[in-house]
Amino acid sequence: MSYPIPTQQTVAEIEIKKSRFIAYATHITSREAGMVWLAEIKAQFPDARHHCWAYQIGNPNCATNAGMGDDGEPSGTAGKPILNVLSHKGVGDIMICVVRYFGGIKLGAGGLTRAYGQAAQAVMEILPTEQEVPKTQLQVVCEFAQEQPLRHWLSLVSGEIVSVDYQQKVTVRVALPEQEVDGFCKTLNANQCVFKVQED
Repeated sequence: MSYPIPTQQTVAEIEIKKSRFIAYATHITSREAGMVWLAEIKAQFPDARHHCWAYQIGNPNCATNAGMGDDGEPSGTAGKPILNVLSHKGVGDIMICVVRYFGGIKLGAGGLTRAYGQAAQAVMEILPTEQEVPKTQLQVVCEFAQEQPLRHWLSLVSGEIVSVDYQQKVTVRVALPEQEVDGFCKTLNANQCVFKVQED
């Protein structure tokens, strides 16, 4: 089942009682990628008081992975409201980081919760998305001479190379749209490539 994913990094900013809340949203496909991006945001705003975040990966109706962080704000006042916005927007493979510059006026727990939720809402309202097409991964083992034809066959079905391992033969992990798998496997069979569908 397809679902919307972000197509580009987007930013929105709100100000509440002199505190600035700068919300960034981006596309991620793993927690590891999200943590790398979070480190980049922190490096971009090293003088900010807080860098709070949340993400959800996979189909938003049944996300395979979700996480959040308050980064020093009172527990539950930052990451949770950001994640709540994500879970209501129906967008998958997404992470939001809200950078806060403290303005000198304390907002209280309720005020913080509303502020982080509003910042996340603001960036989601302008976030461009596209439909993610579910992909199936195959592991293909072929002769060296077959690698270039394999890349060509893959390009014809909007597939992509995930990884390549060169031993006595070439082992290529590929990902392609689910509806293209049968036809692609027939092409592999016709060209004596060994393959198996990955379960993950």
